[in-house]
Amino acid sequence: MMREIERRAAEAYQNRFGREPAVVASAPGRINLIGEHTDYNGGFVLPCAIDRRIAIALGPGEGGLYSVDYAEARPCDGKDDSWADYPRGVAWSLSDAGFSVPPFQAAIAGDVPQAAGLSSSAAIEAATALALDALGQFAIPRKRLALLCQRAENAFVGVNCGIMDQYASLLCQDGAALLIDCRSLEAETVPLNLDAAGLSLLVCDTRVKRGLGATGYNERRATCEQAARILGVAQLRDATIVDAARLAGLELKRARHVVSEDDRVLAAVTALRAADFTTFGHLMYESHNSLRDDYEVSVPELDTFVDAAREAGALGARLTGAGFGGCAIALIARPAATSLIELARRRFAKREFGEPGFYTFRPAAGAEVAG
Repeated sequence: MMREIERRAAEAYQNRFGREPAVVASAPGRINLIGEHTDYNGGFVLPCAIDRRIAIALGPGEGGLYSVDYAEARPCDGKDDSWADYPRGVAWSLSDAGFSVPPFQAAIAGDVPQAAGLSSSAAIEAATALALDALGQFAIPRKRLALLCQRAENAFVGVNCGIMDQYASLLCQDGAALLIDCRSLEAETVPLNLDAAGLSLLVCDTRVKRGLGATGYNERRATCEQAARILGVAQLRDATIVDAARLAGLELKRARHVVSEDDRVLAAVTALRAADFTTFGHLMYESHNSLRDDYEVSVPELDTFVDAAREAGALGARLTGAGFGGCAIALIARPAATSLIELARRRFAKREFGEPGFYTFRPAAGAEVAG
């Protein structure tokens, strides 16, 4: 059975190209539950897919690419720094890896909030990759598809992302999170049955643009590399809290966050496997404190939401993503989510912040070809 978003893409394809698509596929956005700034240090992350998706209806032809949401068409070739670079990049990545990608045309529709740190880019990549894999009958394993999508974003689009977003979009299962070892690229499913526990994931989009975030990100990454050199380890993944205590200044603070965050991710997995959401929530709050105090990537808007979440009785809350703005997430009982939204809005207004956006998600299935 097709999802509504898949039907929208299929109908747009038929309307634009005058025939049924050969294949319809969709892929979800994602949120990172815990494990921030650990990926480039060889550590662990724990994302889950969300129940918002991007769908692509695709078939052989030379009619180009059409976006339902932008109501615009783009050619399948070239590069123009638009949304079309993501499907183009996937086709390029597959071809560059030796797969014979036929000329194709496609219609794309989605409901993943854009520019909210929910990885709509990985969703369009994953959906395109799965559709082209089906069209070409390549039978590419999911993990390799994820790596090909990452290469598309790195080498074609020009964004130096890690593997988390593509792995989450392609490998996640319904009602589960995904533990990813960013060094070995191994991944395993972790139960996240929020429905049974009556819990929701509430995302607050502060709508604070990251501004100097890129500069701050690069500085922190360089400091982590320097800390690893001082400690004589390949990456901070290999250090312990005792090791980190040998450092001083910024190297101490940054390394202390990374090492403790890796420990929190593994503790979170243990808690989730025991359906211990109380412990998991405490780890989320600890993660935010570490990101705020040691990694120094929070901003007042993110802290305001996390403080409101604690007051509203959320089991846990933290900033999610690179920080410097963007989103925070709370784990909260479903009936209390509305109260938290109202409280956060009042707090933002009192501090004269901009109006935030809110989304409630549940852990969802990864990319699929529509039946």
